[in-house]
Amino acid sequence: MSASTSLAQQGHKLSRSDFLRQAGRLAAAGLLAPALPALANEGPVLRRPIPSSGEMIPVIGSGTAVIYDIEAQDPRIPVLAQSMSALIGGGGAMIDTAPTYGRAEKRLGEVLRLVEPAVRERVFLASKISTMGEEAGVKQVTQTFADLGVSRLDLLQVHNVRDTQTHLKTIRRLREEGKVRYTGITTSFERTHPEFERIMMNEKIDFIQIDYAIDNRLAEQRILPLAQDRGLAVIINLPFGRNRLFAKAKDRPLPDFAKELGCSSWAQYFLKFLIGHPAVTVVIPGTDRPEYARDNLGAARGTIPDAAMRRRMLEHWESA
Repeated sequence: MSASTSLAQQGHKLSRSDFLRQAGRLAAAGLLAPALPALANEGPVLRRPIPSSGEMIPVIGSGTAVIYDIEAQDPRIPVLAQSMSALIGGGGAMIDTAPTYGRAEKRLGEVLRLVEPAVRERVFLASKISTMGEEAGVKQVTQTFADLGVSRLDLLQVHNVRDTQTHLKTIRRLREEGKVRYTGITTSFERTHPEFERIMMNEKIDFIQIDYAIDNRLAEQRILPLAQDRGLAVIINLPFGRNRLFAKAKDRPLPDFAKELGCSSWAQYFLKFLIGHPAVTVVIPGTDRPEYARDNLGAARGTIPDAAMRRRMLEHWESA
């Protein structure tokens, strides 16, 4: 059994981290053709406007679910700080979190204190209200500010359209007080889409956030076109489908046409597919290592796929 066959057989249960780490060892040993991300990409990172203001924001950011839910003394915290420095220093901006991500907001606050001030000042910080009732929502936001160690959020969102009217009222009050810059709503559940669309149609908001991946394109049917019509910025979460895309990719080589896009990794392939949709403003893959941050940023450089190329990318992916 070859080393590459062994890696492929494990692929159904490999995370991105496991996959790249094992592929790297095999490539270094000359047992697997190199398919690792280029870590020294150069050139500007693509930015897109927030429709409600015209402010330009980089199309690649980072989420914090799961990866930031760790103990205070966890040795991964300095690595998370390095990852943030690589992301922001490389041209990214948005860091998205939520009080329901376990200990993520506390750890994110610690990471923000570890990075250089010049990095910290460039972060576009987004969080959420994830509870029911006005009093509980206000209390939750107060704790978020304390945990993050900030006095202002760039974006505050109603998480999974939960008690939306109540929390939008709170967010708008905080915006009037100068504590929040932008207003948004999020969902990662299909059952909430009708209510999500109703809010998009009837409320004055700046951002929506929704799950979208090359193998999860439900958002293309109604949500993304509606966002374009309504002039809403769109944040994409779960762009790797909780790592199932890397599991399917296994040790498959990238298609030759990926070179036309400047892709050097499957992560860049998956992200460029999403960025190629004209409604998408920011994609926020969870990023817990500096090499992944640099790799993700590579998707925001070079050629962005047009509609024809996106169809080609999708056809190739679905043919496997």
